[in-house]
Formats: sequence, structure tokens, C-alpha cells
Amino acid sequence: MKPVNILSIALVAALLSACSENKVDDAAQLGPDPTLPEIERGLLPTLKIAEPADWDGRQPIVPSNYKITAIATDLNIPRQTLILPNGDILVAEGKGGNAAKLRPKDFIAGYFKGKGTSAVKSGDRLTLLRDSDDDGTYETRTVFAEKLNAPYGLALINDQLYVANQDAVVQFDYQPGQTTASGPPRTLTELPSEVNHHWTKAMTASRNGRFLYVGIGSNSNITENGLEVEENRARIWEIDAESGAHRPYATGLRNPTAMDILPGTDQLWAVINERDELGSRLVPDYLTSVQEGEFYGWPYSYWGQNVDSRVKPAQPDLVAAAIVPDYSLGSHVAPLGLAFSTATMGDKFSEGAFVGEHGSWNRSDPAGYKVVFIPFSNGKPAGDPVDFVTGFQGEDAKTRGRPVGVTVDPEGALIVADDLSNTIWRVTPTR
Repeated sequence: MKPVNILSIALVAALLSACSENKVDDAAQLGPDPTLPEIERGLLPTLKIAEPADWDGRQPIVPSNYKITAIATDLNIPRQTLILPNGDILVAEGKGGNAAKLRPKDFIAGYFKGKGTSAVKSGDRLTLLRDSDDDGTYETRTVFAEKLNAPYGLALINDQLYVANQDAVVQFDYQPGQTTASGPPRTLTELPSEVNHHWTKAMTASRNGRFLYVGIGSNSNITENGLEVEENRARIWEIDAESGAHRPYATGLRNPTAMDILPGTDQLWAVINERDELGSRLVPDYLTSVQEGEFYGWPYSYWGQNVDSRVKPAQPDLVAAAIVPDYSLGSHVAPLGLAFSTATMGDKFSEGAFVGEHGSWNRSDPAGYKVVFIPFSNGKPAGDPVDFVTGFQGEDAKTRGRPVGVTVDPEGALIVADDLSNTIWRVTPTR
């Protein structure tokens, strides 16, 4: 398709997006019981370009008793980070995916989404950052490993470093203080990667270090490529960290993009990117505990038993069994990061979850583009989300950054990967 045609169709899409929409208040879609409006479907999905711009001396906004610093810039699409035992930070850099564009909608959506991404080349590597004198400046920067295949998820178990590439979980031997890998990676287990509409492979380790949990997104928005390409997709795998043997841990999760274990427990939590093309206020992305052996709805239903009639044949038995998620984050905010806080964060941020929201494309008014904090009590979300890092999208409607992975370090800092400005941000208390 010629660029001029894409632009013409994109203009039509923008005009159609301005037509009638269910005006549900965003606040009504947050929390355990979100308002779900009527479905709105049209010839084209609702679209809104995230217009990129340079920071030009600006920086993200944090609460008054915190400060934010760029500790690494000019990276090659940073996605997720891992704090190593000695305080070093590993950054996974890369971009994957190889899904064919089969429909006019695919070209249009691809054009809009591409406008809001970095133009730099995929790093396909791990970069190590070190602050040798603990002054907040990471003066050492090395390539820890390269020639990887769109690395995303990271986990460390004892002396083994695990990396979830888009096609396999690989592992390196690791000793504290290393600035480069001591050899090439070894493959632990291969992951589904054919077509690869949702390529990111989120990963975390169980508290006892026996298992790895890997999120494998669907191969489509809503099975438009056929159910056969969804085999072993839209689920979380539990992988034995020694043998690589794996099994489905939970299913019906359209795109699990980040995971963490709730501190002091063995409970796995995840953030999920839900389906598109049902309107600006459907379907809410969510944060949820992940229950072993349970089904969460995709593709047949959303938010429990709300049927998606686009999927044929219907599966009423599966819909009836679908788990209702714990906490709605709002529609199309695209959560890509999850990290539980610790007491070192202080103030009202000591118990809860930080979520990096990459930001929307499938709604007329942008949403996300920030890091939020979800307060917890007794192991469950307990209150409204609190904006923690904002300003990625300014009042001028320009987008200067897009948060992805978030990580809490032992010193009480929040590490935020920004894959639009290719920056790692560090948020610390000023008290």
C-alpha cells in the first residue's frame, strides 16, 4: 500500500473516530468494578497518533518529595530492567515481531502505532549500568551481551541469569561484578514465535527459584488470523528453571506484558493488555493475581462473562468459567511494567504496585503515558491509582517518552525504562 493511501485512510479514520462515542468517565473504569459501556464497532478502529517530540530540557514529573534523573540515554529501545545483587542495572534493549499485515485495518493501525515509536535500530542486547560510588551517577556502561533476539523479560536465580528472547528463554552464568557475559547463552526452552503478533515475553521467577513464569501474548487482536495460530499463546507458562520443562500455568490472558511476585508471598501477579477495536472505552487493561489452572476469558469474553461476539464458534462453557480480573487500569492504557514496592519507598508508596503505562493508540483521547501506583492492603489492591511519574505526554499534546518496565531497587528508587526517548529514569526520595 502506498504511503499516500495510508495517510488518506488515516485521515478518514481520524474523522470517523471523532463521531459518536460512549463518553464514560475514565475514573469510572478504574478499580475492581469498572463501568463497561456498550460495544462500538466501525469500519475502522478508533485511532490517535502519539506525536513524538524531544525532551528539550524538560523531564518527567514526580511527587514533590521525589526527584527524577536520567541515568542512561541514547539506548537502543530499552524495555525491561533487572537490579543485580551488587546494585548494577541490566537493561534489555530490542524490538521484535513479525506478524503479517493481512487486512487494511492492520496497515492503518500499524501506521498509527509506528508514529509513536522510536526510529532507532533494535539493540538486541543487554546493557549493564553501574554506579561505583553510590552517588546516583551510573558512570560505567557496558554491553553485557549482544546478538540476542528481541530480549524482554529478565530474571536472576542464584548464579543463573535468564533472558526471555522473543523466541526462547536463554541463560548465562553470572557472578556479581561481571560487566560482560562470560560466554554465549544456552537455550533453556523455546517459546512460540511463529507470526508473533505480540512478541514481548515477560518473565519473573518464583520466590523459591524453582520456576520461571513467562507471558506469551496472542497472535492476533481477536483470532482474526485463525485459532490455529493461537496454539500455546495467550497464556503464562510455568517453566522449570533447571530442565526447561513447561506447562500452561494460566490461560485466556490476551497479552501478559509484565509480572511480579507479591512480596512475602508466592502469589504471581501480572498486567494484561486487553483487546482492541470495540471503542475508546473498551476493553479495560488490568492488573490481576494469576490463579493456577484458571482461564481469564480471551478470546471469547472480557472482564469475566462479557461475550465478544466476533469470535466464532462461541464457547459458553469457557465464558462461564472465566475469572474476573482484580483491578482495572482503564481502557487501552497499555501497561508494560509491573513492580511491587517495598518499605524503602517510604510515604504512601511503601505497599503497592507500580505500573508502567506505555500509552494508547486505539482511542480518540490519549490515556496512559505515565507510571501509576496502586495501593495494596492485605495482599489486594485497596484504593484509587496514584500518578507517580507523569509528563511523558505534555499539554502541547507532544509525546516525549513512553514508560515500559519499572523496577524497585533496594535503595528505594524506582527505575523506569522509556522506549521512546531511549532513556532510563531513576526516581528517588529527596528526604
